[in-house]
Amino acid sequence: MEWSEELAGGLLQAAPDAILVMDGYTIVLVNDRAVELYGYSREELLGQSIEMLVTDDARMMLPERRRRIDEGRPGPIGAATSTIRRRDGTEIPVESSVAIVDTKEGRLAVAVIRDLSERARAEQDKARLRAEAHVHRSQRLESLGQLAGGVAHDFNNMLGVIVNYASFVIEEATSPTPDLSAIAADAEQVVQAGKRGTDLTHQLLSFARREVVRPQVMDLNTAIGEVEEMLRRSIGEHINLIVRPADGLPSVVCDPGQISQVLVNLALNARDAMPGGGDLVIDTGRHGEQVRLRVGDSGTGMAPEVVERAFEPFFTTKGSGAGTGLGLATVYGIITQADGEVSIASSPGVGTTVTVLLPASSDLSYFSDKAAKLPPAPSRGETLLVVEDEAALRDVAGRILSGAGYRVLAAECGAAALELAAGHDGGIDLLVSDVVMPGMLGKELAERLVSVRPDTRVLYMSGYAQPVLHSQGTLDPGVALLEKPFTADDLLTAVRNRLDD
Repeated sequence: MEWSEELAGGLLQAAPDAILVMDGYTIVLVNDRAVELYGYSREELLGQSIEMLVTDDARMMLPERRRRIDEGRPGPIGAATSTIRRRDGTEIPVESSVAIVDTKEGRLAVAVIRDLSERARAEQDKARLRAEAHVHRSQRLESLGQLAGGVAHDFNNMLGVIVNYASFVIEEATSPTPDLSAIAADAEQVVQAGKRGTDLTHQLLSFARREVVRPQVMDLNTAIGEVEEMLRRSIGEHINLIVRPADGLPSVVCDPGQISQVLVNLALNARDAMPGGGDLVIDTGRHGEQVRLRVGDSGTGMAPEVVERAFEPFFTTKGSGAGTGLGLATVYGIITQADGEVSIASSPGVGTTVTVLLPASSDLSYFSDKAAKLPPAPSRGETLLVVEDEAALRDVAGRILSGAGYRVLAAECGAAALELAAGHDGGIDLLVSDVVMPGMLGKELAERLVSVRPDTRVLYMSGYAQPVLHSQGTLDPGVALLEKPFTADDLLTAVRNRLDD
């Protein structure tokens, strides 16, 4: 069947690629896409040699194709990638397919040219993204290595203190005439090292946004006032602390303990930057819909490359043993977890200012009254099921609770706890369970136990409570958590509160 010229012309115009029809090397027919691709008008293309559109590189690359065109044997010549030159002189990559066909006008060459610019740009974008991902991955690995090294260094120091002072305690206690005061002094060193380890763990969790957050509506000025005297004692008399609270400041929603930690960390950093004394200014104010906390010092300041890395964990410009490098990293973790922003402005010799922005709350209430710390209420003989996979800690918890008058059932894992509960004839008033355990998480254990013993209440204990936390780090509704490590008073108070809740 012969096609009409109108149909052939329609097919040419409908094609998504540029089409050139040539008699030898002379262009005799083009479609609209060819006009668009090359940048010439139809009249400028017709009658011209294809050579005007081919780059020198492409001409050298395709000798076999040129030979086939010169021979003029009907049939496809095949596809190849090359470059073309547009009217404005730019060169773009293309893929071209050529076929020799016999027509009533004679033997012609039909070239179909596909613009590869978008494909090339897409490949470049992919390559760029791959390179960026590689850089980011390398940076993450470097940060993790730095983090692991810093943790190992600090904990090794603390463990060295604990192990050696504990050995001194044993040595003195087993001597023929033990000196109780020496034992007490050495034991105090063990306790202090343990507290430093606890603080470091909380700092790490704050940076990683895995700390348990207990936010409440609070007034930022009041929070500053509550730690002001402690800050004055911490920074020393050689530094002049100036506090400038703004009037009528909206409330914010944050964990008061974490705000105190932010202020302490920033104040101590400022103190270290002013060894010869200076001014430390803490002020508050409004910043649009946000509440601003600004901490500025007149210290040594930081170079731009130091400012850029200031929030990295364990990055510090202080000498060995002078700091963990977690202060600003902890501040960053706390503020971002509270949906806030934190930034640093600093210049060498001028000083440093850290600006914190927190979302304002419409609720102006603030419950800052601290109840006097009372000793835990006594046991009423309740039965507790304590589940902890760490044998020593399970024994510690059992001794504390038994000594307070509770009946204690102990298990090392979730499966053992369920088996123990199934064989227990009496009631179980409270499940005290670790959150993260091998085989079964504490949350699953609680759900399974409460399904058969609905009167049993649950108290979790953990140093890493992510499985029972919301994405923002807050506790799920109805969840009670005792954070590790805990003291005897901490455990007894949490147990009593949960039983009486």
